[in-house]
Amino acid sequence: MDQTLMTVTPGHLSFDDLRRIYEGPVKFALDPTCRDSIDASAAAIQAILEQGKTVYGINTGFGRLAQEVIPTDRLVDLQRNLVLSHSTGVGPLLGDNIVRLIMVMKAASLARGFSGVRFDVIDALLTFLDHEIYPCIPAKGSVGASGDLAPLAHMTAALMGVGEVRIKGEIVPAEATLKALKLEPLTLGPKEGLALLNGTQVSTALALAGLFEAEKLLAAATLAGSLSLDAAKGTDAPFDTRIHAARGQIGQMEMAASYRALIEGSEIRKSHEDCEKVQDPYCLRCQPQVMGACLDQMRHAAGVLIIEANAVSDNPLVFTETGEVISGGNFHAEPVALVADNLALAIAEIGAMSERRIAMLIDTSISGLPAFLVKNPGVNSGFMIAHVTAAALASENKQQAHPASVDSIPTSANQEDHVSMATHGARRLLRMAENTASIVGIELLAAAQGIEFRHPLKSSKPLEKLFNEIRAVVPAYDEDRFFAPDLEAAKQLVTSGNLRTLFSDALPDIPAAYYDE
Repeated sequence: MDQTLMTVTPGHLSFDDLRRIYEGPVKFALDPTCRDSIDASAAAIQAILEQGKTVYGINTGFGRLAQEVIPTDRLVDLQRNLVLSHSTGVGPLLGDNIVRLIMVMKAASLARGFSGVRFDVIDALLTFLDHEIYPCIPAKGSVGASGDLAPLAHMTAALMGVGEVRIKGEIVPAEATLKALKLEPLTLGPKEGLALLNGTQVSTALALAGLFEAEKLLAAATLAGSLSLDAAKGTDAPFDTRIHAARGQIGQMEMAASYRALIEGSEIRKSHEDCEKVQDPYCLRCQPQVMGACLDQMRHAAGVLIIEANAVSDNPLVFTETGEVISGGNFHAEPVALVADNLALAIAEIGAMSERRIAMLIDTSISGLPAFLVKNPGVNSGFMIAHVTAAALASENKQQAHPASVDSIPTSANQEDHVSMATHGARRLLRMAENTASIVGIELLAAAQGIEFRHPLKSSKPLEKLFNEIRAVVPAYDEDRFFAPDLEAAKQLVTSGNLRTLFSDALPDIPAAYYDE
């Protein structure tokens, strides 16, 4: 596969960079100006050893064993043993896209010159990326404090020729892969194993993946909600600029503008301007308020995650100006844990509102459409059970949305007595996003079916374009048929991100663009 060369100055990864890494392989080159900082940091570690000083993480044990001083001739063993003993992950393997993000962020963090590692360590990560060699990292086993220790240990073990890697989709022994490519296994020097294992890169990568998927969901659900509004002959009066300006919530105001732009010019809307209906249900009327709040949460998460993606989060840190090595707690992933919880809430709410609109559309007493959106209801069940699927997924997301960050549990003989749980708090986001993508896909189909019943009247130009995009992958539902392939096609329409691209002019700035300004 052709790869794009990405040259990054450590500390300056952008959302565009991170999204490209998430979406496909990259060749990752560091700005050469960072080399001096890397070398100075490594030299500071060597100076400490030559002076015979005892410093945590360099010549001591770890965690509760920090009081144990390690002889100089055992320092290489210390780092290797650290990696091997911490490789305790379980469960399914993280995807290649997640592993790419982890490796790039780890390399960029180490290259900032606070970690005391040699350039060889960073180069080993870059070499793996160049060859599309992805360490097999089990998804479970980190509590998001003292860094993502177990998963990062599996990453590091692969650099050492231990464990397994995935290359071109095939899982093979790391040692054999290195030999085949004539690459030398990495031998870790003082502090280098600790620097690789400490850090929030796994939690951050998973949270970023959740954010990238949430962007697609927000866009698709905004479009689906607009189409549902027109299919149900709802009013655009609640999107009036003055209403939202009076409240002043930024995301809400921007979302209201999107709904106005999407519905403007609809013949269906004009056909019932003088109807007697007073109010629409909240799933239509309060879309700007709910989706705007979700947008605000996503933007907040984006702000935290772009900082964390560029952060130095291992321990201890080396300050070359003074030669000091200071132990702190940047490995504690609480910032990531909290925004992962916020993203979980946003993803759940996007799905919850979409499910309510599906329920509204199939209810003829509210939408005015044929029962369950099908001709000859009774003989045909139409969207009856498609809605049940959406309801099941929405309810599952509600359970998944429980905050992970409040569930601390002490580890390491109470040395690490408060942990963030950021890793699984972020990992659930992809499962939740997949659920919501299915819900929104079902709504797209239901709304398009509703528009079929409003013909020959047309919707607005943007919504007619959306209707045609839906019909390009799923035909109209004239009578009952095997429905599962249609739901999968609609879900793929959501997860592809194409809708976000096609209708970008009518949608608010996505979080990435907002924070890259």
